[in-house]
Amino acid sequence: MAKLLIVEDSATDRDYLRDLLVRAGHVVMTANSGREGLSLARSEAPDLIFMDIVMDDVDGYHATRALKDDPQTVGIPVVVVSSKNQKADKMWAQLQGAKGYLVKPAAAEEVLRQIDALLGAPRA
Repeated sequence: MAKLLIVEDSATDRDYLRDLLVRAGHVVMTANSGREGLSLARSEAPDLIFMDIVMDDVDGYHATRALKDDPQTVGIPVVVVSSKNQKADKMWAQLQGAKGYLVKPAAAEEVLRQIDALLGAPRA
């Protein structure tokens, strides 16, 4: 069981991910904006963050870069979850510090695979 943070401004996408992750046994926090996500990441120290790119206040690229520049949050892996599906988007996310990239709508297996890959396989 991991403590996960979802940073997503779309209620539909946020609820889909939250429900999926809760059913998989994880503790899940959510943020409606990049700014709120940065604040929660600093105060709650999640094990992993799922980050949208297109958000009104602070976009996911900026938020990911801010997390990687902060000694308090630099070790938290970020997986971008976005409708942007161009190779350049994926490369830019990686350059900002993202450890994974999923295209919406992300299949449940892909989401759970990212957690296993970044946090270690689940224990039996």
